[in-house]
Amino acid sequence: MIGVFGGSGFYSFLDDVETQVVNTPYGAPSSAIAVGTVGEAEVAFLPRHGASHEFPPHKVNWRANLWAMWELGVTRIFGPCAAGSLRPDIQPGDFVVLDQLVDRTWGRGDTYFDGPVPGHIAFADPYCPELRSVLLSAGDGLVGLSMHDGGTVVVVQGPRFSTRAESAWFRSQGWDTVNMTQYPEAYLARELGMCYSGVALITDYDTGLDTDSSVGAVTMDDVFAVLRANVERTRELLFRAIPMVPSPRGEGCSCAEALSQGPLGT
Repeated sequence: MIGVFGGSGFYSFLDDVETQVVNTPYGAPSSAIAVGTVGEAEVAFLPRHGASHEFPPHKVNWRANLWAMWELGVTRIFGPCAAGSLRPDIQPGDFVVLDQLVDRTWGRGDTYFDGPVPGHIAFADPYCPELRSVLLSAGDGLVGLSMHDGGTVVVVQGPRFSTRAESAWFRSQGWDTVNMTQYPEAYLARELGMCYSGVALITDYDTGLDTDSSVGAVTMDDVFAVLRANVERTRELLFRAIPMVPSPRGEGCSCAEALSQGPLGT
């Protein structure tokens, strides 16, 4: 089964669905999970912020969300998300198929290793190379879609946006986008042996552009305006990508290796 987490402004995905209510050892996930099909693939969809966007990023029950997907049999996950651009050449409306992340969050339930068994999972490459390749292939040829191959997302705590000093620091580090949800979502998928690929929909320029004074700091109105204009393109991209996911995993994917030392293998 393939999983999809819906981000801000992306609260539904499948048309003909069966709703699954999943209870987990970590409490309730953000909402019931909608299960349907795309082509011949069975797909589970969960809006990470809840069906009505009732959970801000620092209040999402990340462990419950990922555990619920795993319990339903999900092995691969696409995680579309809204993000701000830290580079003038990555523009609002563009998509970035992420390949690295930097965690700047705190206090989130971000591991299933709460003891007594220790665990240290490799996370040098946070995103599944096989799913990244699928997304890039699916985006190739989509009319009007500007997609960037690779990019580092710095994940901030939220719910506030960056200060100008923070945004300048992020840019000085060479990071490409800023977001509030890719961590711990991507890491928890790794602990459970699930492939994960994050694709960022760029909604804004964070605190603005030094090269263009007419571009101001991000507001929620800006973000949701871009999301409304692009939610159907996100859906189209995923509908093209999902049937392209190979089964079984290819030799280049090692995401499931964490199972040998992860919480399910202890």
